[in-house]
Amino acid sequence: AAPTRVFAFRDARWAPDPVLAPSAAVRSPQPAPLVIDNGSFQTRAGWACPDPAVPAEPLLRFRSLAARSRGARGGAGAETQVGNDLGSPEPLRWLLRSPFDRNVPVQLELQELLLDHVFQRLGVSSQGCVDHPIVLTEAVCNPLYSRQMMSELLFECYQVPKVSYGVDSLYSFYHNRRQSWPCSGLVISSGYQCTHILPVLEGRLDAKHCKRINLGGCQAAVYLQRLLQLKYPGHFAAITLSRMEEILHEHSYIAQDYTEELQKWRCPEYYENNVHKMQLPFSNKLLGSTVASEEKQEKRQQQLRRLQELNARRREEKLQLDQERLDRLLYVQELLEDGQMDQFHKALVELNMDSAEELQSYINKLSLSVEQTKQKILQSEVNIEVDVVDSKPETPDLEPMGSEQSLEDVESINEFEPLFAEEQPEVEKPVAAVQPVFNLAEYHQLFLGTERIRAPEIVFQPSLIGEDQAGIAETMQYVLERYSKEQQAILVQNVFLTGGNTMYPGLKARIQKELLEMRPFQSSFQVSLASSPVLDAWYGARDWAVEYMNREEGWISRKDYEEKGGEYLKEHCASNVYVPIRLPKQAPRAAEAPGRASGTGNPSEQA
Repeated sequence: AAPTRVFAFRDARWAPDPVLAPSAAVRSPQPAPLVIDNGSFQTRAGWACPDPAVPAEPLLRFRSLAARSRGARGGAGAETQVGNDLGSPEPLRWLLRSPFDRNVPVQLELQELLLDHVFQRLGVSSQGCVDHPIVLTEAVCNPLYSRQMMSELLFECYQVPKVSYGVDSLYSFYHNRRQSWPCSGLVISSGYQCTHILPVLEGRLDAKHCKRINLGGCQAAVYLQRLLQLKYPGHFAAITLSRMEEILHEHSYIAQDYTEELQKWRCPEYYENNVHKMQLPFSNKLLGSTVASEEKQEKRQQQLRRLQELNARRREEKLQLDQERLDRLLYVQELLEDGQMDQFHKALVELNMDSAEELQSYINKLSLSVEQTKQKILQSEVNIEVDVVDSKPETPDLEPMGSEQSLEDVESINEFEPLFAEEQPEVEKPVAAVQPVFNLAEYHQLFLGTERIRAPEIVFQPSLIGEDQAGIAETMQYVLERYSKEQQAILVQNVFLTGGNTMYPGLKARIQKELLEMRPFQSSFQVSLASSPVLDAWYGARDWAVEYMNREEGWISRKDYEEKGGEYLKEHCASNVYVPIRLPKQAPRAAEAPGRASGTGNPSEQA
């Protein structure tokens, strides 16, 4: 038998980041650099200090999101929440804002909120400024305008002494290849928004042949959400982006051969052995399936008792009304007996009657009805207890069908019959076969079959979501063809995978298969995965900061910023290539008109 593969969504809430007290080692003998991995999915921050008292790991890890509520009318102002302070992103999904467009920070107001959060929670205690050097990651081939705005924010707003910019994937490459540095290789970095193919020659990035694919984990999550919402329209609201990211992180994998894997999923036995069932939260009380038989019996007794009390109350009201009508008719009859004919005929007209015989008939009927109602009231007071176990639960104390008043009672009782229709005994509706039991838990399950491979496959086949782009394999081949055969052989000996979107099981084998198909016969290549694809960028930046802490290489000082502008970059082993702005030379002004050029003569002649 196939093992039961039912998994529950964790729906974990983010715990707010505490305010950390920095160690004294980050202040003396000199301020330690602060390393910030400014990713579009997650921000990671910590200290680069060789002292063993300072943890060599990021102290802060939070989503690069901010939400600003408008506040209540007449109350407090807008409230801003950043990162883990949000608790859960789904209730605030429509308020969430990110400073990134793809992987480039463009909303500097939101970026300032993220940096404020970092400095506050790390306990930066300097007054009016941040007197620690900053190591900050940036996008590959970052636009100069974005770097200019970031430098302006750091130097003008926070008064930092110096800044160093580097590429996150190159920091990860540096951390994993530090023993053999400088080295060459082909870095494949796939993150939340983008996937990059970066050739590195002798420890330096070859920016001319870098390529970017505008697909990453975000697009895979949206695609998976769309697939499951079309498959389960009844659970449309429960299929959230946060749950889709959880499925991608824990239940998806890369197929080594996508078409062949789809053929395997067509086999029922393979499907049963590999399908993952995701259990959505639900409540058993929706169908009343957990109500015990004793509780149902007690509920039935209460409903019948309530109906009996209601019937008795209505009978008393009817008795009072009939008694008043009977007294009125007897008074009119006394007028006839006393000989007051004028008043008697006037009363008959008011009662809409024609003769004394008709009056007598109504008096007899009302008298009989009053006597029967009194007898029923006395009988209901004697028979208080109602046996609902052995007897059929009939509507109690109904009058016989021989009078108009009893018919009115029956109609009044029938109004309440729909409320207790579910309490009718089963003997009235014999069932020929056993009714199937509805499995509420199974109804709230998402069956993940081919969706486990379809969502992550988009980085290899962007056409699955309608994107007119090349996948990783085609882009990698295009980049390699820009080099000579000797350089290609050097690059493929060190194919390095990094980034959060490269953690799918089977990705390394898929890259090896693609390289085997595109490389010459009997040629060799080597593919390796980062030791920690998510955190190695921060670890590499920390390694670089500790090594170059007392050097000037790679650091942009405040003097450099003031002299050369915010877009200025000092290159180092893990940085972008600096391409200064070259303003086009202005064309010389056209020669002025001869008449205007000789306009220094007599004004009268000019006139």
